[in-house]
Amino acid sequence: MQVYLPIAEMTVNAVLVLAMGGLVGFLSGLFGVGGGFLMTPLLIFIGVPPAVAVGTQANQLVAASVSGVLAHWRRQNVDVKMGVVMMIGGNVGTALGVWLFGILQDLGQIDVVISLFYVVILGSVGGLMLVESARALWRVRRAGPSRRKLHQHIWIHGLPFKMRFPRSKLYVSALAPLGIGVVGGVLVAIMGIGGGFLLVPAMIYLLGMPTALVAGTSLFQIIFTTATATLLQAATNHTVDVLLALLLLVGGVIGAQFGTRVSSRLRGEWVRLLLALVVVAVAGKLAVDMILTPDDLYSITTREPS
Repeated sequence: MQVYLPIAEMTVNAVLVLAMGGLVGFLSGLFGVGGGFLMTPLLIFIGVPPAVAVGTQANQLVAASVSGVLAHWRRQNVDVKMGVVMMIGGNVGTALGVWLFGILQDLGQIDVVISLFYVVILGSVGGLMLVESARALWRVRRAGPSRRKLHQHIWIHGLPFKMRFPRSKLYVSALAPLGIGVVGGVLVAIMGIGGGFLLVPAMIYLLGMPTALVAGTSLFQIIFTTATATLLQAATNHTVDVLLALLLLVGGVIGAQFGTRVSSRLRGEWVRLLLALVVVAVAGKLAVDMILTPDDLYSITTREPS
């Protein structure tokens, strides 16, 4: 069934878009990420302009994240205090990212920047996660489950303005989760992602949060950050396609419930390994598309008079 997207100015298969939303929602519940790191490239692959893909995807992330958080909340796997601190930083980063997005859009460079961001950031983070998770699985197989400390002290734990997070059993500087939230907010605005693929490793390896709490807390923060990004993108850059967002939303809500159920049955090491493999695969696909010669070397677009 073909439907016309007014903002993207193209027709798409509604069933295909629903299935894409369901897949990303499943990953959202499984890994605790917004899923935008996969949805935005998928939309680009089917021909949606990158700027519209980014703006619209942020809208879909809100629904998928809410669905995932509700499931994690019932299992008491959400650190609300940590999520609120990250949310404050996330909203600041989102405002900054939308402002940069508008500048790049006016310069006509936003499509290239989006693709480059995905290849570099996804490739780097995914590669590091893949190496670490493979080592963790190897250690478990050789010596059984590790009995390490709740968290290991690194330079971040020496920062001022310390705050207690009883649910995660942490006593760390508020600047750490605040800074992580700012980075996630910028990624939401420029890349159309919840930033979960970066927030989840940062919460585990930098803050030292228990793996069981990371997914729900990450999604809790993503809800508010992506909602802010959607409003700002629609009001300032006009890149939100409501019909496309609705199709993605329906699929995402359903998929997130199934992903959360599967997540509770997997060990933390396997969840991190699977997430790393997905991230690296998406980065590789985008890198190949940037290198290959496109089918249409030239395109004609209309430009509004200044």
